[in-house]
Order: sequence, then structure tokens, then C-alpha cells
Amino acid sequence: MAENASQDFRTRLARVVFESDTPAGRRFDVALLISIVLSILLVMLESVQSVRAAYGSTLRALEWGFTGLFTLEYLLRLYASRRPLGYATSFFGVVDLLTIVPSYLSLFVVGAQSLLAVRALRLLRVFRILKLSRYLGEASVLTTALRASRFKITVFVCTVLALVIIIGSVMYLVEGARNGFTSIPISIYWAIVTLTTVGYGDISPKTPLGQIISSVLMIVGYGIIAVPTGIVTAELTRAARQGDGAAVQAASGASAPRPGCKACSNTENDADARYCKRCGAQLVDTFG
Repeated sequence: MAENASQDFRTRLARVVFESDTPAGRRFDVALLISIVLSILLVMLESVQSVRAAYGSTLRALEWGFTGLFTLEYLLRLYASRRPLGYATSFFGVVDLLTIVPSYLSLFVVGAQSLLAVRALRLLRVFRILKLSRYLGEASVLTTALRASRFKITVFVCTVLALVIIIGSVMYLVEGARNGFTSIPISIYWAIVTLTTVGYGDISPKTPLGQIISSVLMIVGYGIIAVPTGIVTAELTRAARQGDGAAVQAASGASAPRPGCKACSNTENDADARYCKRCGAQLVDTFG
């Protein structure tokens, strides 16, 4: 009897902390988001010297209060999950842990509490809470495009690195230390700044030949910037077309099966769900 009561409690608790379909679960998630935003604001305020000098002790007390709250929430999620290890190793599980570690780490490492800004990642839960599955689908398209572009981008980056090394070495010979090009690494830094059209101005060529080389490099930089943009845009278009085709195929066939979660074996997710309602892990698309 006691075991059944405990199991029923864990089930009810899981519905509150992992799902947002029930009124209690929605209130819990909204309160959690508000707490995350307030804790991030506290971290930002504490970094301002004048505010820290006037209200430092109050801010630290509030921060430890939020840390205790998030620690309790993390422990409740572990307790309520059918597979605690699955939740702990999922994306949201790792993020939840990282948001409380810096506070305890600050007891041993001064300034570690600044890492609490990682709590901003927890705001990603708003997509699940507000049922913004369309945005998650668009994020999937972007991820697919970036993954498909990685080899082309790698070749592009290697080519650019070779170019700036060559130009930097040439400028080191042309300008020399007397004009600020004191070494080849410094010259490569100048080439990168010039090629990307940033132009800090801390180093600039003084000789006519150096100015001609830098002018050519600036013009080349405008063309080079467009290359990765075109690569990613082409892959985005292709991924979007594939996504539209899959959507049409799914709409024309039978109702799509609900995706199952490998982390916690939950099969009670919505048909269009991308993340598990129970543990927050990314789901495997079982259709299309």
C-alpha cells in the first residue's frame, strides 16, 4: 500500500514538473520561468559595482534563495522521473544542473557565481510551455542546414586561414616592425581584422605597397563574407523544401504515430512533439 501511494505521488509530481498540459503543471512552469528571469537579473545587477556596493549582501541572499529553489526543483525532477539517469543526461537535465553548480562552486572559487548567466538557457522551456512547436520545427530546419553545410564551411575556413597566413607573412616583410608589424602572428591578426572588414585601426600599413595590399584585401573581404552566407542559405532552402515535403506526406497519409522517448520510454507525447513531456529529452521522429 505504501509503495503504491509513493508511486502515485511520483506520477502526480511528474505531471507537474515535466508536463504543462495540466493547470498545476502550467502554473509550475510559469513560476519557474519568472524565477529564472529574476535570478538572471540578480546576476546582472551584482556585476554593477555601484549596485554591488550598496546592496551586495541582499543580492547574495536572494541569489542563494533562488539557488536553493532550483536545487529543490532539480531533486524533484530526479525523484519524479521514471529514469533519473535519462533525465540527468538529457539536454535540459544537464542545463538544470549547470544552473545550480556555480553557486556552490563560488564557495571555493571567487567570481564563479558569474557563470550563473547560463540560466538563460533554461528559458528555452518557454517553447514547450507555450506550445510553440512551430518554432522548434524551424529550429530543426536550421540545425539540418548547418549540419549539411559543415564540410563546405570547413573547407572555406581552411582556405581563409591559409590566405591570412600568407598575407600576414607578406605584410610582415613589407611593413616591418617600424610600422607596427612586429611579428608574423601580429601581422596575421591585422590580416584577419582587415579581411573581416572590422578594422580596429590599432595597426595600419604606412608604405605604399602595404596600403595597396590592404586595399585589395579589404575588397576581397567583402566577397569572402558572402560565401558562408550563400552556403547556409542554399542548405536552408533545401532543408525547408524537404520539411515541406515531409509535412505534405504526413498530412496525406494516416495520422502520425506519437514519437517515443528513448531516455525515459514515455509514449504519451503529442504527435508533433519534439521534446519529451516527461524528461525533456529530444524525441526521435518516428514518422516520415
